[in-house]
Parts: sequence; C-alpha cells; structure tokens
Amino acid sequence: MEYISSPKNDRIKTAKKLTVKKHQKDAGRYLLEGRHLVQEALASGQTPYDIYATEKYLDDRALKPFYDKITQISESVAEHLSDTETPQGIFAVMPRQAEQLPEPLSGQFLLLDAIQDPGNVGTLVRTADAAGIKTVIFGQGTADAFGPKVLRAMQGSQFHVRIVSAKLMPIIKALQRAGIPVYGSELNEEAKSYRKIQPSAQFGLIVGNEGNGMDPVLLKQTDTNLYIPIRGQAESLNVAVAAAIMMFHLVGD
Repeated sequence: MEYISSPKNDRIKTAKKLTVKKHQKDAGRYLLEGRHLVQEALASGQTPYDIYATEKYLDDRALKPFYDKITQISESVAEHLSDTETPQGIFAVMPRQAEQLPEPLSGQFLLLDAIQDPGNVGTLVRTADAAGIKTVIFGQGTADAFGPKVLRAMQGSQFHVRIVSAKLMPIIKALQRAGIPVYGSELNEEAKSYRKIQPSAQFGLIVGNEGNGMDPVLLKQTDTNLYIPIRGQAESLNVAVAAAIMMFHLVGD
C-alpha cells in the first residue's frame, strides 16, 4: 500500500482540487470526506476511484472490498485535504454523475429554486429522503450538490435520492404534462393553506430562495401555491423547516 506523507504530493494536489466545482466538472469526480459519508457511498454500490485514509481507518470493514483503491496518508495530508476544522482522516474520490429524471415521469418531486445556503440545501435533501421523496431538482442559483458543505449537510441522503440539476420551468411543464400537480410555496395568505391539499403519491413541490422566496414567474406556472399559517409573531419560517412541514403533509401516512 502506498503511503503519502506530504501535502505537496501531486495526487494530493489533484484530490484537493476536487472540492471545487470547475475541477469536479472537468474531471467528472469529486472528493467526499468523512467515515459516514464514505461508508454510505460504498454501501450504495458506487465504486470510488481512490480512497485516502489515515492509519486509524485502514482496518475499517467497509473498506476491505476496496483495498486496492486505498492509499494511506499522514495526519498532515488529512488536514490539507479536509474542509473541516477537525479532519476525520478518510476521503474518497467519487464519480460526479449527472442524474436524469425518471421515465416515465411519476412520483413525488422536490424542486429547489435558488436555495443558496449549503446547510439549507443539505437539510432539504435529507428531509426529502426522510419523507420518502425520491427526486430532488436543483434549479439555477441553488448551491452545488457536490460542494463540501452541501455534501456534509446531506449526510449521505444523496445516495438514497435522485439529484437532478436543471432549469425549473421545463421541469414544471413536464410534470404537468404527465398529470402531476405542481405546488409552489409563498408567504401569502391569498395562497392556499397546505392543509387543504390532500396527500398524494404524485406531486411536485417548489420551495424558493431564503430571502426572496420563489421566482414570481414560476409562481404563475404552478397549479396551486401553498402557504403555512403562522400563529405567532415570527415573520416567516426557515425554508428547510417550511419545506419539511409541507413535504410530510403532502406525502401522507
């Protein structure tokens, strides 16, 4: 097994670049960090190009089938590769795959309209996963699904749901042509309370930007726009919290 002790090693320099979107797209690969996330990736059936691990992880049971992919690294290399203050010491170079919509279109969909905060994006994907929604659409202006902060916030849910990056208008039209109702979300009491919508096995739910909400152009294209009645004095809910309330209601028991 190869051992790399210096952050200046060419392979480490290349791996470090795979935390940046441009280099990820050019290489078709990204760098995944952390024991839990690497285990989730391997358990999902994906094959890593490389695994970099400090000594403490070399005997990890999940890594045994990929022994030929493992390179041992020093703690200083782990610190260099890490995007966190406390590196876990295990990384995997994974394929950055472009997902496609299911054919024929069917099921439940969460659409993200310019959600910019990585923590919110990751939480939205995790919540969709928890609710049983199988497809999440990352619209324009939404934080990149393969950015280190989004990857951490998704906590492995990206391996359980389909993530598609696409312009939302064509997706809305395609869902509607397939007979799938599309719900927008807005802080507007003239919209319909989410409680008045019956749970269904078929729907699309759009949630909008943290500060500006959904694009008004998209709001005009939906079948129905929903709001959450607020009883207290708070002006609004965090987008991930609001989406969670609506998702679990729309999915039903």
